[in-house]
Amino acid sequence: MTGRASRTKGRRRGAEAVTEQVDGGVAELVPDPDRPRARTLLIDGAPQSHVDPDEPTYLDFAYQRRLGHIADLAAPPGRPVQALHLGGGAFTLARYVAATRPRSTQQIVELDARLVQFVRRELPLESGWRIRVRDGDARAGLAKVHDDWADLVIVDVFSGARTPAHLTSTEFMAEVRRAMRPGGCCALNLADGPPLAHLRAQIATVRAVFPELCLVADPAVLRGRRFGNAVLLASERELPVAELTRRAASDPHPGRVEHGRALADFTGGAAPVTDASAQPSPAPPERVFE
Repeated sequence: MTGRASRTKGRRRGAEAVTEQVDGGVAELVPDPDRPRARTLLIDGAPQSHVDPDEPTYLDFAYQRRLGHIADLAAPPGRPVQALHLGGGAFTLARYVAATRPRSTQQIVELDARLVQFVRRELPLESGWRIRVRDGDARAGLAKVHDDWADLVIVDVFSGARTPAHLTSTEFMAEVRRAMRPGGCCALNLADGPPLAHLRAQIATVRAVFPELCLVADPAVLRGRRFGNAVLLASERELPVAELTRRAASDPHPGRVEHGRALADFTGGAAPVTDASAQPSPAPPERVFE
């Protein structure tokens, strides 16, 4: 997450921000002063994603870089994959996969149909990319995905800066596993702050469904010093922990990877979340976006 960008009134082009009323609030595409055509997507002032159409492999946000590392490690370099993105935003990770793994087949499920139209118009996808965008709820869209279809599932869904409750349960994760090919992997973008109860519960929830998992985040977030993002990686197979650790540590904003006993200790006695007990993720404090 980054600082709050200033707003402009109405829809403007060129060097000015472009704004649009979408289902989830006011969407803005704010120019990046360092990159001619790059834009940051904000919803009601909250940064969602960053896109550079001239260089789709460039990932500006720390959590997106970590998801990019996972996409890189999901299969041998350059090999096409079948990827499912629950949550669309500005399609940043789908663009990244299309650029780094040509001929990949991808599906995006995004609830906000007006946001999809806005992003398609202002930041269109390249015609040769095999990316299908579906409007609708993430869990409902997931239910339509064939068994054993995805090599990679990325769950990055926020409504009003919170992950909806029905996307935090063991039942939801079981549906994710159903849609994944044997040996595939799933990455979840989670947001939490002290005392990190939501993050710990999500680790317990994913562990109830997948035997292998690891967590990568800013050390300050893991120590409960501030609100922020953490990316949880899960699979049926052994994870590339050493390489992910190396990549995360070399990022502009270095991340720490927790795995095995250290991750179990971090999770503590947190219990898995079910549909009956699920709650949305906590709202970030207002100062996060100031």
